[in-house]
Amino acid sequence: MADWKEKFLERYENLTNIDKFTEASLQPMRKSIRVNTIKTDIKTIKSRFKDLKPVKWCKEGFFIQGKAIGNTLEHQLGYIYLQGAASMIPPVVLKPKKEDIVLDMCASPGSKTSQMAAMMENKGIIVANDNKMLRMKPLTANLQRCGVANTVSTRMEGRWFKQKFDKILLDAPCSGIGTIRKSYQTIGMWNPNTIKKFAGIQRQLIETAFNCLEENGTMIYSTCTLEPDEDEAVLDFLINKYDNAKIENFSLDIKRGSVNTDFEGQSFDSDVKKALKVWPQDNDTEGFFVSKIRKL
Repeated sequence: MADWKEKFLERYENLTNIDKFTEASLQPMRKSIRVNTIKTDIKTIKSRFKDLKPVKWCKEGFFIQGKAIGNTLEHQLGYIYLQGAASMIPPVVLKPKKEDIVLDMCASPGSKTSQMAAMMENKGIIVANDNKMLRMKPLTANLQRCGVANTVSTRMEGRWFKQKFDKILLDAPCSGIGTIRKSYQTIGMWNPNTIKKFAGIQRQLIETAFNCLEENGTMIYSTCTLEPDEDEAVLDFLINKYDNAKIENFSLDIKRGSVNTDFEGQSFDSDVKKALKVWPQDNDTEGFFVSKIRKL
């Protein structure tokens, strides 16, 4: 059982329906898979697994019942990838194409990298980066298992990138409040100082990513947290510093949560409302924040 901190509850009462949020956060996560079209097709996987329910916003995604899905032959051979339904959203919104040069700045463990590789039909180029050696091992193992051939794995601090890319996915390190359903320990680790620390890192990363973007290029800034300081405030920082940074609308078959333009004395540009905030209670998923940015 999660031990909800009083300050946490006070904070989130101003952001969402706290009763529905806490109730949803205490429910086990629905398992979901993504069909890896590099190695197989949706029809084949549907014939092997029963009671699959589609993830509305990702045609290769399905909710699945059963235990030990990771031990199935289909998973071990890379035909499917166990992936949170909400975490499938960033690549879907980015829409990488076969001819693109793409950077996945914080790529491990490789779920979104392999998803983009499949969308690109294993063509083009993806640079899959992470900054820690321990995270490189699952990244490279998952890419190999999924048959990804258009990707180069690199290990460096994201803020040191200088190269130019057509598209960039920045799924930034964060406080992970959206993942409470996966681990109740997230609540125990929550504190405002940690949020401020992550917010500083995120501002460095989003600025670096934007500077690495080609003119008219597109980037996604996403997190698995629901904290305004790590979500709306980071977007506000970017678009106020760079006149050629534009937050874009995007449509998706999903229930959208409210995005904040003010929070605890801070005011954010109204364009941040174009971003997507997914609360656990709205779609029976993990919590997520996704924004689409174009460089003019």
